Amino acid sequence: MAIIGKKIQESKTKAIGELKESLSNAKDYIFTDYRGLTVEQITNLRRQLRTKEVEYKVIKNNFARIAFEQLSTPDVSNYLTGPTAVAITPKDANEVAKILYDFAREAPALQIKGALVSDTVYTAAQTEAFSKLPGRLELISMLMSVINGPARNLAAALNDVPSRLVRTVKAIADQKAG
Repeated sequence: MAIIGKKIQESKTKAIGELKESLSNAKDYIFTDYRGLTVEQITNLRRQLRTKEVEYKVIKNNFARIAFEQLSTPDVSNYLTGPTAVAITPKDANEVAKILYDFAREAPALQIKGALVSDTVYTAAQTEAFSKLPGRLELISMLMSVINGPARNLAAALNDVPSRLVRTVKAIADQKAG
């Protein structure tokens, strides 16, 4: 009777290590099903995502499952079925989700499965809702506008007092001259 041992292949271990390294460089991940997209469409999507410093990577589900377990992230194995590509986002996952959903409108073959954002697992519906929220930069600009509003109004009011005085003096001078 022969003893069957599990031989760990060095190439697979290396591939898992490389995947783990690229996953550890980010904190947010959006899982998609790319089946049905042409090479040109995937290239176009990658080009759009590169503007946000995002890596869009086709992954082997078993390798990804092992890599995510080693990174001690919440369980995302539900999204690691079928053909899977991951948008690995180091920052601004909200804007990346917007890009993916906009692209999915143009190319309906792209399906968003879900996301892992800041150690919270989102379903596809939650990811879509997350994509509709304003991004970090938009929120900062809105906050700055709200903070700047009272100061702008005060400056306008203070500027209005001398101009009213000048107009009043001019009106009195015109009245006395006439």
